[in-house]
Amino acid sequence: MLDTDLKQQLAAYLERVTLPFEMVASLDDGAKSAELRELLEDIAGMSDKITLKTDGNDARKPSFTLQRQGTATQLRFAAIPLGHEFTSLVLALLWTGGHPPKAPADVLEQIRHLDADLDFEIYMSLSCHNCPDVVQALSLMAIHNPRVKVTVIDGGLFQQEIEDREIMGVPTVFLNGRYFANGRMTVEEILQKVDTGAAKRDAAKLSAKAPFDVLVVGGGPAGAAAAIYAARKGIRTGVVAERFGGQVNDTLEIANYPGVPETTGPQYAAALEQHVRNYEVDIMNAQQVVKLVPAEQAGGLLQVQLANGGVLHSRTVILATGARWRNVNVPGEQEYKTKGVAYCPHCDGPLFKGKDVAVIGGGNSGIEAAIDLAGLVKHVHVVEFMPELKADQVLVNKLHTLPNVTVHTNKQTTEIHGAEGKVNALNFKCRASGDETRVALEGVFVQIGLVPNTEFLGDTVERTRFGEIVVNARGETNVPGVFAAGDCTTVPYKQIVVAAGSGSTAALSAFDHMIRTPEVK
Repeated sequence: MLDTDLKQQLAAYLERVTLPFEMVASLDDGAKSAELRELLEDIAGMSDKITLKTDGNDARKPSFTLQRQGTATQLRFAAIPLGHEFTSLVLALLWTGGHPPKAPADVLEQIRHLDADLDFEIYMSLSCHNCPDVVQALSLMAIHNPRVKVTVIDGGLFQQEIEDREIMGVPTVFLNGRYFANGRMTVEEILQKVDTGAAKRDAAKLSAKAPFDVLVVGGGPAGAAAAIYAARKGIRTGVVAERFGGQVNDTLEIANYPGVPETTGPQYAAALEQHVRNYEVDIMNAQQVVKLVPAEQAGGLLQVQLANGGVLHSRTVILATGARWRNVNVPGEQEYKTKGVAYCPHCDGPLFKGKDVAVIGGGNSGIEAAIDLAGLVKHVHVVEFMPELKADQVLVNKLHTLPNVTVHTNKQTTEIHGAEGKVNALNFKCRASGDETRVALEGVFVQIGLVPNTEFLGDTVERTRFGEIVVNARGETNVPGVFAAGDCTTVPYKQIVVAAGSGSTAALSAFDHMIRTPEVK
């Protein structure tokens, strides 16, 4: 089941297990149960503190629970957690065995004090790079609070459940039998949704913080670079972000960052956060900024207002809020999100195996998505608004070699249709003739670019008609003390390396502004 290298790595990790626990497997006579048994036997053979029992009677077979002796831990894997979920398995084993997690102390304390019975079911796929974050967040909660029950379900292994629950995107989470959420989430975001008193406590704690010298809004490459450069100046630095790593978390492969020949988005995002945490930076994650108030209107310091009611103050602010996938904005898109309308082919592609799908967008992201999907699905329709595909020629050449891809150029998407809660067709019209075409299919992947996350600024800071923050070569905006960097700005070329460079520029400019501007007393 595990190759020699993986066995050696896992054995080394399991040396950190200090508390005995059991793995209780529910198996049948099928091939997948045999695979799981082999995996669990390998694990049990690596530590004298881990015991394997095969007398489980759960209805989902194959599956297994992790049960620390003397506790009521309720964590089950209805999966053979390899692929992207191998790390989730390793962490679950370590945490169950008493190895302390790296989660902040206040997060662990909040988990332990949850006072409701929470039964989570998370559907994932082993090829999904977004799923491990949610699996690990929920595993952490189950291991540290006996009132939290978590079942991790491989949608490919339990396809009938996927069909019955009409799941068309992963990760998808159910709580106490009802739909809870879809997509990547941090443990802080999950806690915000289930801990009803958390927002008020958070707001009070945040508002009590002393003013910052530099407050970075956003935790992507631009925000992380800005925080590192500011912190290295020895000044009080904070980062407030909805999701550390930003859009990088949704990127499967990064192969064009100088000095890093190859990595994945989640790995790079984790490295960014760790690098920032190496300095004395106050990271305030899972927080949404709703307003920026200029210094002259806020008593001398810039004011940043949060969705939970908290208020932060700073001498300078660096806006690095990034961008998000652009919606196609046609009837049916919002209605069928996660029910056939998807934005991540790497995450959700396996759910459409053997089905007909469409990719809207003929740029690099769209053509890369079509090429990836062609290896999984029955047929791919690429719908591009312009008369020609906009992707790099090498990608276009590759696309044209695939027998199960049809390209529709100069076509405008007009509607996404569905029935019984699921996508069943896509309409588009020819921009030259006006003729309308309807294609029967079960999935639509939207890949038409990005829109900056700047709506909360209103007219406080100058923006273009596209919503991009107007900056000069130093990253300065039209508001004194406010700087901006990365994909949310007019800086050309929305690339990770460009964002990181502009973030460092903004931080150096903010520092220069501070030493030339009298401090407000």
